[in-house]
Amino acid sequence: MLNLHQLLDSGYWSSLASSPGVALINLLDLSLVIFLIYRMSKAIVGTKIMTLIRGVFLFLLAQVVASLLGLQTISWLMNQVITYGVIAGVVIFAPELRSVLEKLGRTTHIFTDTNTSTEESLIQACLKAAKYMSPRKIGALVAIEQARTLQEYRSTGIPLDADISSELLINIFIPNTPLHDGAVIINGNKIAVSCAYFPLTGSAGISKEFGTRHRAAIGLSEVSDAFVFVVSEETGTISIAHNGNFKHNLSLEDFEEELRQVLVSNEPETKHWWKRFGGK
Repeated sequence: MLNLHQLLDSGYWSSLASSPGVALINLLDLSLVIFLIYRMSKAIVGTKIMTLIRGVFLFLLAQVVASLLGLQTISWLMNQVITYGVIAGVVIFAPELRSVLEKLGRTTHIFTDTNTSTEESLIQACLKAAKYMSPRKIGALVAIEQARTLQEYRSTGIPLDADISSELLINIFIPNTPLHDGAVIINGNKIAVSCAYFPLTGSAGISKEFGTRHRAAIGLSEVSDAFVFVVSEETGTISIAHNGNFKHNLSLEDFEEELRQVLVSNEPETKHWWKRFGGK
């Protein structure tokens, strides 16, 4: 295993020049590590797990600096924090880690030849539902669960566990039906619950023209990484909230673009397994 002293040793680099095979294996090893880090970073970007990863890297950097400066006590403390802190982080973020791994598994099709991914089906269902509900002023509130679990809010709703379709989304929000009140939560490729309730935003900067649905969408986006969209019952306009950011009065094209930015991690129509393995 390589260590810092080997990397700083000129004799090590000279041995690589005299042994091309060893250099090639090390290059392949490094390339695989970079590829895996890249794929994982795409899966966790924008989630709370990213904050944990940044903290771990900061501690690793501090430990390396302490070792180089000969600060043995600080180096020992950093080792203890890293060792036990990572274990504690895995326990604390277990639901988020599970969701990230499930998302990575759904979006990484190496040996399959599917032309329509789960994400694409979800996007099309949301677009068709919004296209139908918006001109008819059918109010709707839908949250698409991401890495951070929404179990706390799923428990407030009525379980459905139904396959996603635009027809079902539309039917849920038809006025004066048993399921139309509250919000829909989508988890993976299922409509998990309807009639769920979200926390309302406490921000004083929200215009009074926005009602309970919009305030609930913003409130959920402030406490989770869920993608939330709203169809206004008064005006029929489409709005979205994500990571505390709120966008109002979107066209269908803008709405589709926002959906794809959050949900699509790679192109779904690749056909060759080596292209899918490379993430192209």
